[in-house]
Amino acid sequence: MPTHLIEQDKLLGVLRTHIPEHLFDIWVKNTEFKSDSDSHYVLEVPSAIYRKRLAEFIPKISDTLSELAGAAVKVDIRVNRSMSAGPVAEEETGPQEETPANLEFSFTGSNLNHKYTFDRFVVGKSNNFAHAAALAVSESPGEIYNPLFLYGGVGLGKTHLMHAIGHFIKRRSPQAVVCYITSEQFTNEYVAAVRGRSTTAFRYKYRNMDILLLDDVHFISGKDAIQEEIFHTFNELHSARKHIVLSSDRPPKDILDIEERLRSRFEWGLTADIQPPDYETRVAILMDKAQRENLPVRKDVLEFIAENVRTNIRELEGSLTRVAARSRIMKQEMTLDLAREMLRDIVVRRRNILTPDGITGCISGYFKVSVDELKSKRRTHNIAYPRMMAMYLIRKLTDYSLQSIGDAFGDRDHTTVIHAVEKIEAEAAQNPQTMRTLDNLMKELGVH
Repeated sequence: MPTHLIEQDKLLGVLRTHIPEHLFDIWVKNTEFKSDSDSHYVLEVPSAIYRKRLAEFIPKISDTLSELAGAAVKVDIRVNRSMSAGPVAEEETGPQEETPANLEFSFTGSNLNHKYTFDRFVVGKSNNFAHAAALAVSESPGEIYNPLFLYGGVGLGKTHLMHAIGHFIKRRSPQAVVCYITSEQFTNEYVAAVRGRSTTAFRYKYRNMDILLLDDVHFISGKDAIQEEIFHTFNELHSARKHIVLSSDRPPKDILDIEERLRSRFEWGLTADIQPPDYETRVAILMDKAQRENLPVRKDVLEFIAENVRTNIRELEGSLTRVAARSRIMKQEMTLDLAREMLRDIVVRRRNILTPDGITGCISGYFKVSVDELKSKRRTHNIAYPRMMAMYLIRKLTDYSLQSIGDAFGDRDHTTVIHAVEKIEAEAAQNPQTMRTLDNLMKELGVH
């Protein structure tokens, strides 16, 4: 059958079975197919943004036409500005919107840090699962663990793994469109797009990624418009089998003030946590840094730093940098005495942290609530739960009496402290996540 006899409705009916419905309705339904020969079809579209978006469907369209025609068919795309732009035009209203012909939202690169690669990531018990998951995603993007959700405290390697995924994929597939961006940067860019009436271009940019690496998603808590934008971006990418990697300082279920439909999507794939590194891993991280930077440092110095800096990798490496800088500037050998002198503030802080104020400060930082809120009369879950954790840890790690602990939290009665201790103990016995949270807090306090 010659191609010029193929009815558009028949062609669209076949294409609808091969292209996700929401993509079909937005991008394909409002196009026109015209034939100038038996072997050549022209797909007319209303704007340049359609042309760019539909380019990825050309192989499928060409195959479908060839099957219907019984012969090989070539397909080109041509912009016809007299056509209606359909749903895409309806998304953006207002006379000041950029014309589609000028939509070229800037994309200058992947924003990947060249230092954050897999070969520079030190693997230990605290991060081996997250590392294995990141490597699996890198080897089969779009196929497994989509999305990959990494969570853990500040400076534990989440961002490093995200960049490593991007580098690995770009090395294997240089043409892949990979973007690393923090949630704050995404938010700022979206706000600028709204103000500049360029949201169509913004959406085109982020919904045409092959790999989107979105860091610090807890930042979108309480930001309804951004959550809506990320929700639709997520759906578009996921349905097109593009890969999404997310990170946060807590698991999806613990992120406050986000829509349940978005939270559920964050949990669709694989959730992997990264714990603070154990002593052996901390030593290995310091040895790796010393070797890479050719630092003439003895092992006892590295062991001293590893013993006293337990919270995160960033502070761990920063401590070695401090000692090395003093050694280089003052032309001193990197000895244990020098390390003790340079890190005495950290050592003193560790000794003083197991006090009610030290523990409360740790809880405040971990749960992102202020000390004043912890000591207030407020009973909302996001404050009451950390408060109970603080009471529990003070009771277990210090010799303060029940009433003394109650007094430290807004003159509460000792029975309130008893209730908090019993509740946390019961939860820890039944809920592995509570036990992991306690373990993380103990590590930050330097107990483990």
